[in-house]
Amino acid sequence: MPTRLFGLELKRPSHQLEYPSAIASRKNSSTTAVVELKNPTMEHFKRPNIGLGKKHASHEKRDKQSKERSQSKHKDAAPTPAKAMMKPVKLGMIMESPPILFLGGPQEATGAIISGRLQVSPSAGDVVMNTIVMYLECTTTTARPVEARCRECMSTVTDLYEWNFLSKPKTFKATEGTQELPFSHLIPGHLPAVTHGQIGTIDYSLHVRAKSSDGQETELRRELVIQRALRPGNDKNSVRIFPPTDLTLHVTLPSIIHPIGEFPITCRMTGVTNKRNDTQTRWRLIKLTWRIEEKEIMVSPACAKHAAKVGGEGKGVQHTHDREIGTDELKVGWKTDFSDGQIDGEFMAAINSAAKPQCEVDAPNGLKISHILVIELVIAEEWAPNKKPDQATPTGAARVLRTQFILHVTERAGMGISWDDEMPPTYEDVPASPPHYQADHTYLRECSGEDIRGDMEQLTLEH
Repeated sequence: MPTRLFGLELKRPSHQLEYPSAIASRKNSSTTAVVELKNPTMEHFKRPNIGLGKKHASHEKRDKQSKERSQSKHKDAAPTPAKAMMKPVKLGMIMESPPILFLGGPQEATGAIISGRLQVSPSAGDVVMNTIVMYLECTTTTARPVEARCRECMSTVTDLYEWNFLSKPKTFKATEGTQELPFSHLIPGHLPAVTHGQIGTIDYSLHVRAKSSDGQETELRRELVIQRALRPGNDKNSVRIFPPTDLTLHVTLPSIIHPIGEFPITCRMTGVTNKRNDTQTRWRLIKLTWRIEEKEIMVSPACAKHAAKVGGEGKGVQHTHDREIGTDELKVGWKTDFSDGQIDGEFMAAINSAAKPQCEVDAPNGLKISHILVIELVIAEEWAPNKKPDQATPTGAARVLRTQFILHVTERAGMGISWDDEMPPTYEDVPASPPHYQADHTYLRECSGEDIRGDMEQLTLEH
């Protein structure tokens, strides 16, 4: 390319054109970055100061320490191992209870029992621990916070229960090795299950914080998976009428469905044929399409600092997200009987597990997930003489019939036995004892035949 033209100097422009593929890839990368905020690590969230009974002082200290570490990166990019401070104890946890599964809805579930052992191992030599506290935490995260860069708007941490293992300072000797501290708790059944939606998540964890006599802190966090399973019931029979036609659709669905596995759907359409004196008009089913939609609603609360954006404290912004988690199109698989005027068919439907569907949930914090089944029927009108019903002629008229049904998506209940049904009877459940003997002791009394006075029948021994 020449550098001069008509006495003018030509220069290459400093910017380059972007092709549509490059722009699309950049958009995809930015979208992926936003999606990564859905499941953040709870270690990076600062505990908010609203709606909680207490605030852990270690969060402010941890934020200060992280800021000091970020400032010191430029001074010393590769610190030596000697600078790293060793924790006074090593914490571990062993869970003894089975996976947590609530049976029934929030109003009828009796909860589940968790039990386990907290392991404390001195790192080097004897160590005196002032406090060892464990919290059962519920973390609610929204992907669309009121303020994008505010951690308190993005995540809310609530303490549901607290264990204090030490009433006074205790010395953990290295010669004794690992010591175990047992714990147990009955988790109430009204709590929402663990949910990882598109715009909101609910997680549970056990957070252990141990503080030694010299002020060093050791933390341990273990995720706790809580699930809910609804008990199956009788199949649901629904009827849909499509005016101005005489068509009626009868649909039979199971009471509950599961994220993995198929479920049957039975359909029967009546009023298909309309007979006159010499001719008849009828509707022929051309295509059937079904899809399962997941609707998610999340209320993003505002922290005290950004409450003015939503009109004051205690308010939030509601977000809605709809997506399709299963669909299929059928053109065969049903039986048409124009003499009786009905169409019968049964097909199998399923949720696409690759879409990572979520179970039904209605949490008090504003997260709600529901599911619906949408069925679309494409029918075409035909005309035929009564004497020759097989010689049908399309009239050119067609209709699309659309209806929807509510689905209850839940986990599998397994054997369906809750913890209170498996427990042995307690002391209060033992029935009343038989009456006491006279004078609270047992004695023997000899009786002769005269004392009985004929009340006993005579017994004879026969050979």
